[in-house]
Amino acid sequence: MALMSGDTIFAPATAPGRAALAIVRLSGPQVRFALETLAGSVPEARRASLRAIRSGPSGDLIDRGIVLFFPAPASQTGEDCAEFQVHGGRAVVAALVKALGDLPGLRAAEPGEFAQRALLNGRMDLLDLEALADLIDSETEFQRQQATGSGLLLREVAERWRQSLLDIRADLEAAIDFSDEDDVARGFVSGVNGLLEALIEDMRRVLSTAARGERMRDGYRVALMGEPNSGKSSLLNVLAGRDVAIVSDKAGTTRDRIDVFLDLGGFPVVVSDTAGVRESSDEIEREGIRRSFVAASEADLILWLHARDGGSLVLPETIGPAVRIVETKGDLANDCSVRADIWATTSVLDRGSIDRLIEKMTAEIARIGRLGEPALITRERQRHGVAMALTALRCALSDGGEPELCAESVRRASVALERLLGRLDVEDVLGAIFSRFCIGK
Repeated sequence: MALMSGDTIFAPATAPGRAALAIVRLSGPQVRFALETLAGSVPEARRASLRAIRSGPSGDLIDRGIVLFFPAPASQTGEDCAEFQVHGGRAVVAALVKALGDLPGLRAAEPGEFAQRALLNGRMDLLDLEALADLIDSETEFQRQQATGSGLLLREVAERWRQSLLDIRADLEAAIDFSDEDDVARGFVSGVNGLLEALIEDMRRVLSTAARGERMRDGYRVALMGEPNSGKSSLLNVLAGRDVAIVSDKAGTTRDRIDVFLDLGGFPVVVSDTAGVRESSDEIEREGIRRSFVAASEADLILWLHARDGGSLVLPETIGPAVRIVETKGDLANDCSVRADIWATTSVLDRGSIDRLIEKMTAEIARIGRLGEPALITRERQRHGVAMALTALRCALSDGGEPELCAESVRRASVALERLLGRLDVEDVLGAIFSRFCIGK
């Protein structure tokens, strides 16, 4: 999305629909003109002013509301910005948007264009944008906490790495300049090796948090598995609080996985109903079973459901260590002794048993989610950037005896960090980020 020079953009910054208040934002060189035309004059900077807001040509009253002005460069986008805070009726917002659109030099904003201008004008960097996108998409408390902290922390760490690389490059340049004096050159190279080893260890530690950070952003995975008619679809419907999966006594009803998002104690969790595992000659059912094992391979927690009236329990050898056995249809009589490895017993007719299962699932996901250090890396792009810098530094350490080769590897590590911070080759990732933003963001 290219920034059109001279444009002033506007957009509602609140969700459409009936509400107490609605906010319409503006950014660009014609902001003062828009304020003079619709609000009578430009308010004092950063001071809320109650104004009559009128349409341009006719002067008809649109509403009485709060008008704010934020002059450049100390604004969210680095340009002149303004906000109209009006009553939240659909007709009020529509009339205000139409009045702005009728003014020369103003146009409706594209998704993420306010944030794009902030980036291009130096008010945000790429890590800020990614953290903002994560915050907008957050659906649970821990996702919100990660979004508000990870970008800032990663930037601080990356800047520290970048400064260390500058010091290393200075030492390498000195070693190259004094290459004719072996003792002096070896002294510089020896100091560089220690700095490289410390940097490599720090990057490796941060990189180890990537999987957990991405999991928190995308959601932890729980797979419901078991034989046909073990109650997987019924349990999914109860957990979701609505009918999302077809429940039938006919074996093989579920042919493909069905995902449901849950908030378990602030952790984002995607629960997947899967096809019943059994021997089958039906080609489509076999494909569904194959996908069940794919879901199991991706899962952080596997709940193997076994109906109390389902006969003997046999787990597949390839199921993996993250499996927990859940006995279903717990309301049925049980003449057999209770297995020691039963993790939970449930019945869709007994809400208490479902609540106890949810408590166990929440505790298990919390245990997984809290292992290790807080995650600084939340995206594949960030993980790739740190991994590239780490690879270059390992090459630099192995090239320690040759200052020229070592310096080139350190330079490549610096470039990787510059890309991580969004100072190089930023254009190729902006479109994907901005397309997920709201219009008024």
